[in-house]
Amino acid sequence: MRKIIVDTDPGQDDALALMTAFGAKEQLVVLGITCVAGNVPLDLTSVNALKICELSGVFDVPVFLGSATPLERKLVTAEHVHGKTGLDGTELRVRNKEVELTSAMDFIIECAEKYRDEKITICALGPLTNIAKVLTKNPGVTGAIDEIVLMGGGFFEGGNITPAAEFNIYVDPEAAKIVLDSGVKITMLPLDVTHKTLVQRDFLEKLRKSGKNSAREAAKLLDFFERYDVEKYGSQGGPLHDPNVIVYLLNPAIYKGKLVNVEIEINSELTRGMTVVDWWRVTNRKPNAYYINDVKDDKFFEIVLNKVLSLEI
Repeated sequence: MRKIIVDTDPGQDDALALMTAFGAKEQLVVLGITCVAGNVPLDLTSVNALKICELSGVFDVPVFLGSATPLERKLVTAEHVHGKTGLDGTELRVRNKEVELTSAMDFIIECAEKYRDEKITICALGPLTNIAKVLTKNPGVTGAIDEIVLMGGGFFEGGNITPAAEFNIYVDPEAAKIVLDSGVKITMLPLDVTHKTLVQRDFLEKLRKSGKNSAREAAKLLDFFERYDVEKYGSQGGPLHDPNVIVYLLNPAIYKGKLVNVEIEINSELTRGMTVVDWWRVTNRKPNAYYINDVKDDKFFEIVLNKVLSLEI
């Protein structure tokens, strides 16, 4: 069983990723959830993480507060996509769970030391600020991290917050550069693959008709979330980005990609946060990421549905 830490800025698609991870108890051990500012400010992302834990019937996974601002930039958020709470579409409340006193960064370092022999996997669903701070504060943790699997970037699909940049990388490009330069094994699930996992009508109907409250609430969240992307892209459904990170861990065989060099643009305002992917290996730069650009979408939705419906409530 793989021990994971989910670093996140919930977000409706982050919510589905967490629910998928919670439903995969036979394959994944969720050590904790570390929150970062991104889709909405930190005070909301942390509350949203608590809400999703309670919605999923999960009370034994701790939630930690991380970075409220990027390393060097003013925070950019995405309420225009996720709504003012980050989880618009339904009314979820927190009744029985609170954030921990330990910081997200200290928790990651503690886990890295505790499980140094087994190693941990970091699932990054938002801006990479927390992880960059960990790698900067304690470079020795790199030997204890088996892999960082992140949702971020875009090459063939371009960007979704600017023509050049995907949102998570754009929010904190300096942090993304630190992570990609760290030497840790990295797998990237960019827009190039997440735009192939478009929410399907039958998937939503199965959630709604499951008889489980958590699944019905998940469908409400997705109904709100996808309305922005459907209008933006003219597609039949919105892309379900973040669950790809969890599904990749559960079944990497349904994905295809290539080990390449990825650099982050941090100087140009025009292309801030651009992921410059040497897909055709036209430079001599050393490969630093397994960059995924294809997925069997039917298998993806089958796994998400199965894990969400396996939740107890």
